[in-house]
Amino acid sequence: MANFEIKIIGCGSALPTTRHLPTSQIIDLREKIYMIDCGEGTQLQMRRMHIKFSKISHIFISHIHGDHCYGLPGLISTLGMLGRTGELMIHGPKEVEDYLRPVLQTTCNRLPYQVCFNWVDTTKHQLVMEDRSVSVYSIPLKHRIATSGYLFVEKPSEPHLISEMIDFYKIPIKELQYIKQGADYVTPEGEVIPNERLTRPADPPKRYAYCSDTAYQPEIVPIIKEVDLLYHEATFVEADLPRANQTYHSTARQAAKIAQKAGAKQLVIGHYSARYEDTALLQQEADSVFPGTILAEEGMMISLR
Repeated sequence: MANFEIKIIGCGSALPTTRHLPTSQIIDLREKIYMIDCGEGTQLQMRRMHIKFSKISHIFISHIHGDHCYGLPGLISTLGMLGRTGELMIHGPKEVEDYLRPVLQTTCNRLPYQVCFNWVDTTKHQLVMEDRSVSVYSIPLKHRIATSGYLFVEKPSEPHLISEMIDFYKIPIKELQYIKQGADYVTPEGEVIPNERLTRPADPPKRYAYCSDTAYQPEIVPIIKEVDLLYHEATFVEADLPRANQTYHSTARQAAKIAQKAGAKQLVIGHYSARYEDTALLQQEADSVFPGTILAEEGMMISLR
């Protein structure tokens, strides 16, 4: 099982089609589940992908446009029917709570768990949430309404024990946790075994940036510098740049330019306009600037390990 995996639930835009679902993603990090956005159809796609609803610990909403949040009331209701008791934390612009509170009071007023809200300042890059596995930061985006992207930064893991050396020195199990934390080992005879002889360095922490919806905004480049994976909206092709500018969205070429400027290791594009029956056109355009661009599809799983 991958330690850090992105699961694409939906990668379409506002107008419904039979080709793509509205936006939603799942971050599976060390078997903890985090959701980004929750468009209509999210629950059904999660069932198809065998994702356990009960494992969702936090939901991050980028903005209040319907294709990013209309699936929330249904999901919240389902979690109640499944017997959830632990609180659910929803992060996003203040408008998310303004929208959800009346809906929940009308349709889900007897939930067996508490829904909590953490307001995200969409004008600042700052820490939004932190637990033992990840730190999540806001990314100020440029859209028609208050919108935030999210940067997931994995917490450093412990170094790897070298099993052959552990066996050679017959190190007791109770000592292993201290060695993982950097301690040397002292044998019964008093010999000091340096930690670097017993361990290999931990894997470098991985970083994932989610940027949807947004106009072309090079100002975010320093925030997402050298991320392992960048998801960037690519609603339009370059021929429709005037429409992209009008709606504060990006073209595939602009998404690729952001990835190129940031030195991202991988780029995945999504949030396709319904006008394009062949999304390969978007991939080709991005690929000409950032070779190896990934075209998001429902059900896709991308491992950062």
